[in-house]
Amino acid sequence: MDTAISADGTRIAYETFGSGQPVVILGGAFSTASDGVPLAEALAALGLHGVTVDRRARGGSGDTAPYAPEREAEDVAAVVDAVGGRAALLGHSSGAVLALLAASRGAQVSHLFLSEPPVGFGQSHVPLDLPERLQGLLDEGRPEQVVTIFQREAVGLPDAMIAQIRESPMFPHLVGLAQSVVYDAALARACDSPDERMLGLDVPTAVLCGAETFPFLEVSSRALAEAMPAAELVIVPESRGHRPDPAATARVVAEWLGVV
Repeated sequence: MDTAISADGTRIAYETFGSGQPVVILGGAFSTASDGVPLAEALAALGLHGVTVDRRARGGSGDTAPYAPEREAEDVAAVVDAVGGRAALLGHSSGAVLALLAASRGAQVSHLFLSEPPVGFGQSHVPLDLPERLQGLLDEGRPEQVVTIFQREAVGLPDAMIAQIRESPMFPHLVGLAQSVVYDAALARACDSPDERMLGLDVPTAVLCGAETFPFLEVSSRALAEAMPAAELVIVPESRGHRPDPAATARVVAEWLGVV
């Protein structure tokens, strides 16, 4: 993997696939750069330059305290600079929120692709004190509880599903991402109601939504598309269960970028 250096000195790891116009992929909670590989490969197959990123405190990337959403926006700008100075951003879930924030804070962005962004416009079900509670648990050495509480209170998973995840082979990997989960909660709270700079971006924007996803994500996707003059809601029927379909999503991106 390659490394970009953010404004505060944090190392941000990324991996590239293909060539052509760069498309920087920003995953959501519990994701790392490796989760974006199928999408990056699908973009590369269509003549684009797919870039997967380990967001701050994940995978091969570093972390520098104190956290602020603006620091993550600077991380994105550093990766964009490293892959050519201008890029499209493709963010999923909290990664979509981060992409929108980064574009509004100076990252050189040609297009935005925002996949199922969890913006509540003041109607979010997530408790306002969640980031502080999660950080407190992490400081006490209880990362497992951080994962479980985030899944229950931020994602809205039922307890039966949470119990299954705790018993699954993937749970240790999720626990290793506990610090990043705190950051996701802080980012979601800070950007729950996007500010004027975010909504007023003069950047071609596709708000992507799968045919079957969490109801509140369908509502938030439509609300964001309606609130941004430069945005259009794009339904991707192949994407289901809050998981973007790599091939279908890549086709949408390529069409918007004029590649196919």
